[in-house]
Formats: sequence, C-alpha cells, structure tokens
Amino acid sequence: MSTLSRRRFLIVTATASGALLVGWRAARAELPYLGARGDVFALGPFVKIEKDGDVIIGARGCEIGQGVKTSLPMLVAEELDVDWNRVRVEQLPYGYIETDKGPSDKYGAQGAGGSDDIPSGWTELRQAGATARALLVQAAAQQWNLPVDALHTEAGNVLGPNGLKLSYGALAEKASTLDPPKEPVALKKPEQFRIIGKPTLTVDARDIVTGRAQFGIDAYLADALVAVILRCPHLDGTLAKLDDADARKVPGVKDVITLTGPKPDEPFDGVLANGVAVLAENTWAALKGREKLKVEWKAGPWAAESTSALAAKANELLDKNADGVSVRKDGDFAKALKQARTRVDARYEMPFLAHATMETPGALIQLNADSALLIASLQQPGGASQMISKLTGIPRKAIEIRMTRAGGGFGRRLNNDFVAEAVLIAKNSGGKPVKLIWTREDDLQHDFYRPFGVHALSAALDAKKKITGWSHRCAATPRFYRDSGAKDRPPYIGTIEPEDFPAGLLANLDKTFFALASGMPRGWWRGPIHTFHAFAVQSFIDEIAIATKQDAVQLRLDLLGAPREIPYKDYGGPSMDTGRLAGVLKLAADKIGWSDKRSDGHGIGIACHFTFGGYAAHAFEVSVEGKDLVIHRAVCAVDVGRVVNPLGVEAQMMGGTIDAISSALNLAITVKEGQVQQRNFSDYQLLRMAQAPQSVEVYIVPSERDPSGAGEIGVPSAAPALANAIYAASTVRIRKLPMLPELRRML
Repeated sequence: MSTLSRRRFLIVTATASGALLVGWRAARAELPYLGARGDVFALGPFVKIEKDGDVIIGARGCEIGQGVKTSLPMLVAEELDVDWNRVRVEQLPYGYIETDKGPSDKYGAQGAGGSDDIPSGWTELRQAGATARALLVQAAAQQWNLPVDALHTEAGNVLGPNGLKLSYGALAEKASTLDPPKEPVALKKPEQFRIIGKPTLTVDARDIVTGRAQFGIDAYLADALVAVILRCPHLDGTLAKLDDADARKVPGVKDVITLTGPKPDEPFDGVLANGVAVLAENTWAALKGREKLKVEWKAGPWAAESTSALAAKANELLDKNADGVSVRKDGDFAKALKQARTRVDARYEMPFLAHATMETPGALIQLNADSALLIASLQQPGGASQMISKLTGIPRKAIEIRMTRAGGGFGRRLNNDFVAEAVLIAKNSGGKPVKLIWTREDDLQHDFYRPFGVHALSAALDAKKKITGWSHRCAATPRFYRDSGAKDRPPYIGTIEPEDFPAGLLANLDKTFFALASGMPRGWWRGPIHTFHAFAVQSFIDEIAIATKQDAVQLRLDLLGAPREIPYKDYGGPSMDTGRLAGVLKLAADKIGWSDKRSDGHGIGIACHFTFGGYAAHAFEVSVEGKDLVIHRAVCAVDVGRVVNPLGVEAQMMGGTIDAISSALNLAITVKEGQVQQRNFSDYQLLRMAQAPQSVEVYIVPSERDPSGAGEIGVPSAAPALANAIYAASTVRIRKLPMLPELRRML
C-alpha cells in the first residue's frame, strides 16, 4: 500500500499513442474544490467525494455555450455510477504539467473547437469515472473481506451479498489511499446507461438566469486597473502621431501605453493591430481617457482594399480560370462536359463575417516576478499559457489559468490576441493586475473574420438527367493568412475541401482554388470550412433540380446512392456515411411535409451536410409578403451518434439554426479604403425576434454509433435550405449573402 497521504489523486494522461496511463501524484493543498463543505477525498483528477456522499465532478472543457460543463461530467458520472442529483459540477482550471516525457495536459483536451469535446472525452472521461468506481469497490471489498467480483455498485453505493451496503461517502477516504488498477477498467454496456442519453438540465442554468454565473468579463482582483485600447482602423496601419496630454488629465487615468502590432505579413502571433492603451482606475475613466487621445494613423499597404474590388477580382480569376491550385481531380470533367446533354452553371458570393460574441474579448491578468494568473473566457487555454510565457519569460508551470463560462466563442477565442494585449499592458502597470475591456466597436472592427469568396459551380448531365460531372472553383481569401502554425498547409483549407460533397459520389469531379489577396485577418468561424461552401453546394443542387425538372430531395438521394462509407480524411472523418446523410435528409423532408401539395403560396426548401462527424439536414417553410420574408417553420434533423444529453443536442441545433438564419439574412462585414465599415449592431444587425421562426423543430436520429460533437453541425445546411425555400416561394434565386438585401433588390 502506498505511503502517500489520503490527499492524493489519480492523474489520467494520454500517451503519444492515445492510450490512458493512470498514476499517483501528491495533491497540492489547494486541490479540494471551493464548493466542498467538509473533508473531501480525491479519486482522480475529475472526482472528489464528500463524507456525506455528495460528489464533485470537475468539468475540463471551455464552456462557451455548447453545454460541455454538463455533458462531459455526465460521462464521468455514468461510469462512477452515482445519482446525478447528488453531483455538483465545478469548472477545472487549465491543467498544464511537466513530466519526464515533456509537457502534458493534466485533464486531457481542454480547448473548444471542431465540435470535438464529446468525441475526445467519450472514452477518456468514462474511464476516469470507472477507475474511481473500481477504487471504491476495492475499498469495500477490503472492509468486508470479500472478493471484488462479489460486489457491484448502484447510485453512489457499493452493494454486496446478504444486503451489505456502503455509501461512496463512507468509502471515499479509504479508496483515496489505494493504488489504481494497472489495466483499464471495463466500461458499462450501453444498455446499462442511466445518465448518458437522459435529458439533463444545464448544471448552472439557474446561475445563468439569475445573474450569478461568472463570465470572464465578471472577473475582478483587488487593486486591478482597467485598460481599453484605441486600435488602428487601417489594415496594417501604423501610429504616425500621438498626443496623450488631455487623456492623462482625465481623473483616474494612470498611464497611456503604446502597443506595437505585427508588421505587414508577419504572423499574428500576438496583438492584432497597432494601438494605444489607456490604463485607469475604472472603466469609465479608461473610456473617457481614450476619447481624449489625439491620434494620427498612417494607412498601411491595404489602403485600397474594398469589398467591391475583392468581388471583382474573384470573378476575374474565375473568368480567366488560369493558374489555380488543384484541390481534387477525379476522372475527366472536361470530357463529361463536352458530352453533356445539359449544363448548369452558377456563382455564389460569401461575405466576410465577424464572430460578434455576446461577451466581447477581454482578460484579467496578474503578473508577478515569477508567476502569473489569467482569468478569462477562452477557447484555447493552452495557447494562452504559451502566449503569456513567451511574452514574459515566466515558466508555463508557474502560470495559473482560471477558465470561466464564456459568452460565446464561435472560433473567435481560438485566437489569444486579447491575452497578449493584456500581458503587454500589465508589464507596464507597476505590478497591479490589469483588466482589459473590449467594446463592441473594438470587437467588430478587429476580428479574425470568416473569409470572403466567390464559388463557381458547373454540372454536366446526360440525356437521363443524371449528373455525370461536377466542377467547383473557388476564388477566396485564404483562411490561413499570417498563421505561423499553418505554413505548410494548402491555401484552400477553410474555403473549399477536397472531400466535401459530392466527392466520392461522381466519377468526374474537378475542384480548383484561386487565392485572393487581402489584408483582412481571417480565422475560424462557427462550423468553419463547412459553412463557407455548404451554401454554394446545396443551393446548386437545387438549381440543377429546377433546371432539369427533378425533385430536389430525390436528386440528393440519387447522388448519395446506396449506404456506404466514403473516405473523408479531415474535419470529421475518417469517413462519411452516405446512408446516415440520406437518413437525416429523408427525416427532414418527412417532417416538413415535402411531398404535400401546397396552395398557400408558401415555399419549402431543404439541404443537408456532413460536418465534423455529424449529419444534419434543414428544411424551411417560408412566404414572401411584399418585400418581407416570413419563416413559418424550421426543421432540423440530426444524427450525431449516441447522444449524451438530448436536451443539450436539441439546444445546440436550435441555437445553431437561429445563428445561421441571422448570418444568412443580415450579416456581412464590408471593407472600404482598407477599413472595416461596421461598428456596432446598428450596422451589423443580428436576427430580430420578428424575423425568427416561432420555433425550431429538432429531430434526433437514435443511434448506437460513438458520438460526434454537436456544437457546429446545426449551422452549415440552414442557409442553403432557407435560400431554396425562398426560391420556392418567390422564384427569386439568391446567390449572394446576406439574403435580405438581395431579396429586396430582386423583388
């Protein structure tokens, strides 16, 4: 038996091959959770049990609204075999540790991106719960002098023969002293699940609706100073002249600090733009000080950039059709086109989009001589840790990062530029903590935007109206722009994908990419990759159906063919199941009443897409009344494998659908003379309640497959389904987003 004290815990880490290793590590004094009411005993990094039997489970993921603070602890609780009503969930901090084999993450993957939280935690977190349960059973076996095989667990108790029963609370202290099993513990069979698959309320929902939930913007440290930044409005512009005398006279202003951004074409590895920070005792003083700054900016090399010029250049590249980057080439599209009885062509324009999270970026940081503390809403805490260490020289093991609930992420917080800004300001704060605040104007004008581009699609059809060839050319601003982590990645990633629909379904397929030069910073936007091309692809299928007088659903089903696995290497692979995609398509069609004859002037539209391992289809019923669009019904059918929390999946599909409608109808970031034109929600108008459907009907396909994520799959197929419905209601085909300006222009 180990001689370590009872205050020790299991560390579950992943080897390079992905296998789980379980080992002992002495716990630090601060390990018991803040919510513990008395003695608490740790059984691994995720589980702590109090003497009264209450269980505290740590949530490792970045909670940005996707529900992982509930769903990930459900995985642990299932295998721990506890009563969910006796579980309290607490957010874990970022868990960086150093081992003999190098840096490691104490809790496993903690970032939020690519809808990967559930897939990455599906085995790891269940194994953590099962290991803790095994220790409790072992403790009971020793106390009763019985073999482990004679015991079983139920709802937070270990049960033995002849009515023997001990609660986890009674066993926790003993269990915390035992060595863990050397081999992975057998996991439950699905038919034994009592928590996984059950509709479960968000663990901190009451705190959210009553205002007690702590977001990054709510964080505070004693004596903290507040900082705001006036950033250069020109793409890659620089500071020409600064007069800060009046700003320094504002009561409460402590200092004015110049921040240097990257030079043109240098990677965005720190701050995003040149700027001037005002450091003050409070937010009001900081904002008033910023207003008093007298600044002259010098335009950068992108002073002539505009949205109209980008669109013109994109179409010019597509017209010339020369010197493109080959993305995929199957068969001979040119030959198929030459032999075609019918040809269909269309182009679709995608605007830049901002993330516009409800909670703007920001950070609270304390820098000490040999340590640092960061409290912020994050999506990539590991990147924040690296950033702080790089800028300060403080070892990562001495950097504490407390993760809060975030008011949205959508990919914006995958970049830690706001952390870099806070660090640089804090280095000049005289040792006081710094709370950096971004306004909405800061947020919309200084983002990592979804790329801009134009898709050109062509299809060849034979005499039987069968698609024999498909060409997809895309002229767009490459997603990986000034990204030091993507130097060797193809330029088309994030705008057109080699394996996206209809790859693998047609013998003759040609995909080509043309790069558009732009100074706009670009990043991942909710459902990245998929949202950028799904609108074009799924709209085009409907255009083919209309041009050849075919049923749009049947045309998709014909393309998908018999159920089979098609290789899909990245962003949701390793394969795409045509049967599962057809399944959600047919379900959405059935629920919207696709085959019903209509005489009310309403239009029905549909689309489907494979996104990050999940399958989704949307269907809308709309009408056009005057120049107004009315969305009568919205249907979303999804297959995400085995569902951990049905309520969570339903909420994600509802939220994703509304977000997609909002973006499709109203949103675009435009550029003129090298400056972003939108400043606030007055000119970047989110969906109004009157524009939204009364409800989003969500239908989840039962499945025994391993789960995929659900945070993003409710977005890509919504916009094309809506455009297809608008055409059915009005015969107006929208090929340029956002939709409402185009609809009103063409009516």
